[in-house]
Amino acid sequence: MKRTSIFLVLFQLHYLISTGQVKDIVQPDEITNSVHKANIGRITFMPRNIPLEQYSEADFLKTFKLTREATLNIRVFMNNSITNYLHQLAPELPAEVLVKSGNFQFSFYIDGKFIYKENLHSGAGVNKNTATTFRVPLTSITGEDWWAMYVWDRFKMNGGEKALTEGTHDLKIEIRPYLKPTENSEIKVGDLIAEGQLQLIIKTPIVTAKQIAIQAVKPSADWKIATSTYDKEKIRELNKAIANYSLKEITSIVVIKDGQLLIEEYFNGANRNTLHDTRSATKSFTSTLVGIAIKEGYIKSEAAMLNSFYDLRQFSNYAGKKDSVKIKDLLTMSSAFDGSDANGSSPGNEENMYPTDNWIKFALDLPMDSIKKNGGKWDYFTAGVVLLGDILDKAVPGGLEKYADEKLLKPLNILKYQWQYTPQKVVNTAGSLAMSSLDYAKFGQLYKNGGTWNGKQIIPSDWVDKTFTRQIQITERDNQFYGYLFWNKTVRVNGKDFETFYCAGNGGNEILMFKDLPLTIVITSKAYNKPYAHPQADKIVGEYLLPAIIK
Repeated sequence: MKRTSIFLVLFQLHYLISTGQVKDIVQPDEITNSVHKANIGRITFMPRNIPLEQYSEADFLKTFKLTREATLNIRVFMNNSITNYLHQLAPELPAEVLVKSGNFQFSFYIDGKFIYKENLHSGAGVNKNTATTFRVPLTSITGEDWWAMYVWDRFKMNGGEKALTEGTHDLKIEIRPYLKPTENSEIKVGDLIAEGQLQLIIKTPIVTAKQIAIQAVKPSADWKIATSTYDKEKIRELNKAIANYSLKEITSIVVIKDGQLLIEEYFNGANRNTLHDTRSATKSFTSTLVGIAIKEGYIKSEAAMLNSFYDLRQFSNYAGKKDSVKIKDLLTMSSAFDGSDANGSSPGNEENMYPTDNWIKFALDLPMDSIKKNGGKWDYFTAGVVLLGDILDKAVPGGLEKYADEKLLKPLNILKYQWQYTPQKVVNTAGSLAMSSLDYAKFGQLYKNGGTWNGKQIIPSDWVDKTFTRQIQITERDNQFYGYLFWNKTVRVNGKDFETFYCAGNGGNEILMFKDLPLTIVITSKAYNKPYAHPQADKIVGEYLLPAIIK
């Protein structure tokens, strides 16, 4: 009897869903706007942000010339809110579960061919309970920062760029609700909410011979100019891809071969004297300074624990697990702090740290994760590197800024650079140390040389060995590892694998040192927060530089 009752309930739910009779779980905004009423179920396109009350059908775009400088918006007209659409997929779930477990699914088509689908992160979007219409930019030149722009970028990365060749193309976007209540459950996708089409006109930017030409390598006091040959046509192809914006916001590329300057190219207004903000590539410099400080006895070893530097009982959320965090745990991003930059809701996410007036207190006040173990699982944690900077600043004579200048930068003849600072006026060891591309190349080559520069041992050779060791697997990345604040990956070119340890920072900035090739490569870029930033750096290395250099 009980089984029969459950069956009847499920049958009734199915009937209500299929006939559209599931009652709303939340009260959506009332649809009063005449344009909205007349266009329910449509995605419309507009060349700028036109407020709903000023929007008319005369503003709807039918064709649009898509250029790098263009701003393209969509406005979506729905009959209900996304929470109620999700409720139709799972009438048994409460609203608070629905909004955390589902969102819009965007599908992109070019010329009738499906290209890309994305289930929007549950935290993105509009007011999910009430909104029945919304406006978002797909592209913008006004500095807007929207989730939709990243969806559009990912569409272009995953086939859109290739499909949008020169000429005229039909773009179609479809939006549906999707729901994934638990990590192990299958995704449920609902019926079409809205769709829209636009004719896109694509014209490839004109690229001049000067933009394609290989830039002459000029003499430098710090580098001998290499005489090695390479495939110059491949580098001209690379320059063309940067000039026509297939590769976006690249500012420089430098290649050192056998310790000599082989390739030096600048783009988008940069030159040899430009100081590039490579963001988190600074973390690797922090590792270097820790190694030097250990060698000189200012820090006992990377096994030293946090309680030897701080009285942790003075901070919030004290636990014995916090006492036993090792320097090594911070170097390998494997401490048990409840901090994860990959998780926006994590208490220790870096975005929660920056607005505070004391980054050290922020980090040391954090609770410890009940599941994590110190030295266990890799989880990117910027605040931990800030702690390393504070430990160094207190341990070394004269403070960290002076120490870094005397022990690392001056010995490399790096004289022009710019630090960012924490609220405590200590150099920010987690990001934004800016210097020239050739000076970054010195740092990379220093590691290729086993820690020596001009015959002088600057970094202890054993520290270089530890840094260039796969200390820990990077979570959810196949065959990628982490050393001491250095990344590790393998590049595959023409069927051969080439292992590299590298520094990396937001925007696609990378300094790569190859294990079995006499190469150091520097790529600087301003593609900050863009999903294509590091994939295009990989493309530069794997499709252009290595094929041009390796014989």
